[in-house]
Amino acid sequence: MANIKSAKKRARQNVKRNAHKSTQRSATRTAIKAVESAVEGNNKELAKQALGTAEKVLDSMANKKVIHKNKASRTKSRLNKKVKAL
Repeated sequence: MANIKSAKKRARQNVKRNAHKSTQRSATRTAIKAVESAVEGNNKELAKQALGTAEKVLDSMANKKVIHKNKASRTKSRLNKKVKAL
């Protein structure tokens, strides 16, 4: 347990920040799953739309440092590859 006032404040901030980032990571995973489910269903138009949304979400999360920029780039690349294979 933190004893110093600044450490206590930092612990409170970390709890709030973690809760916020958890919802953002969840939204990112949902966007990725939307693309993958469209690809599984062989629906190219839906996959393209979902890919556009997923790319925006991934870029946004990388800018907010919720996920690493290289992970965002790698994920976008893999999703794009799956959509183009349809």
